[in-house]
Amino acid sequence: MFDVISLMLRTGILTERLPARSPESPPLESVQEDIRRILGRALCIRHVDAGSCNGCELELQALNNPYYNLEGAGIKFVASPRHADVLLVTGPVSANMEEALKRTYGAIPDPKVVIAVGDCGACGGIFGKSYASRGSVADVIPVHRVIPGCPPEPAKILAGILDAVVSAQGQASKRDKAKRS
Repeated sequence: MFDVISLMLRTGILTERLPARSPESPPLESVQEDIRRILGRALCIRHVDAGSCNGCELELQALNNPYYNLEGAGIKFVASPRHADVLLVTGPVSANMEEALKRTYGAIPDPKVVIAVGDCGACGGIFGKSYASRGSVADVIPVHRVIPGCPPEPAKILAGILDAVVSAQGQASKRDKAKRS
């Protein structure tokens, strides 16, 4: 025990410093205000792993850590697609997940916003199309936003989610104006 403690004292702290926030990343307060302004409440996300390698899932989990504090920003993951505002899909769609993904998409209330995360969700990635894989998410259900990367960084995922919600809100307001005219 003494050897371990003395080694720790000699070595010092080995953890990395927090990365500096990039100038283009919005501060947490503005993210919260944008979500409340757009939706009037918290943003609920249903995540579906359609057959990925879990790289993107690790980055999604990082969004829940204290550094990104997704819950503090008013964004949360939900278990039921009926409570979701956004469907977040990772990985290529495997043959076994095709029907489950279609049912989940059907259960999400309108307006449906679908985000494909990672290169596998965007184009099938290294898996492509085969007897076991249907390829990209867009080959199975309509996709509104693609977040590229293998895996994409948590900040890029968060920015992609916010962009998709803002663009979906803009399209919904255009539809409402057209109906009123």
